[in-house]
Amino acid sequence: MIEREIREFLLSKGVADVGFSEVHDADTGGLKYAISIVVRLSDAIVDEIDGAPTATYFNHYRTVNAFIDRCLLETGMLLQSMGYKYITVAASQSMPGTPFNGRYSHKKAACLAGLGNIGKNSLFLHRRYGARVRLGTLFTDCPLEGEGVMAENPCTSCDLCVKACPAGAILGPMYHEGITREEMFGAALCSEHMKKAYQKIGRGAVCGICMKVCPVGKK
Repeated sequence: MIEREIREFLLSKGVADVGFSEVHDADTGGLKYAISIVVRLSDAIVDEIDGAPTATYFNHYRTVNAFIDRCLLETGMLLQSMGYKYITVAASQSMPGTPFNGRYSHKKAACLAGLGNIGKNSLFLHRRYGARVRLGTLFTDCPLEGEGVMAENPCTSCDLCVKACPAGAILGPMYHEGITREEMFGAALCSEHMKKAYQKIGRGAVCGICMKVCPVGKK
């Protein structure tokens, strides 16, 4: 069973979870089967975030993104050796003309794969590890069978993320089918605050405060 082979391959690399889905709204030239991967962030590094990101978290974020991209590439190469096509969606890359959007939403693909749901903070909440994860997505023409059921939303609507966001970018509504990200989260507000407040940490520094305070999956 190819799903089992892919899952075991990725888990052996250190990925925390793997899911499969069939996606019909991606501009991927007919490659409609998606593989979603979940990588856990270091709890110790995330726990150091206290009102502002740290240089260690900034480095960790970038390193995990590179690891995800590598895992997606190796998975694609495996599929290609079997005669299938693949397209990888970078862990963190905005597309030209859409500064806050990637080629396809990792969160949406992961939700379709039954790996979790989306919290009030507009973060993906993994069914076991909560917000402290990063995602990657690969599209292929290899027929893959997934769960096909979105996981129950673990968000408790505690509003800790809303209160903690220094940019006021978390607008408050709970996620539900049909709601847009713009109704939940002000990406431009978040981006401008990070540029202004955290540039000293490094170019493209990320915040992580809403992730740190989220109680879902927190040990």
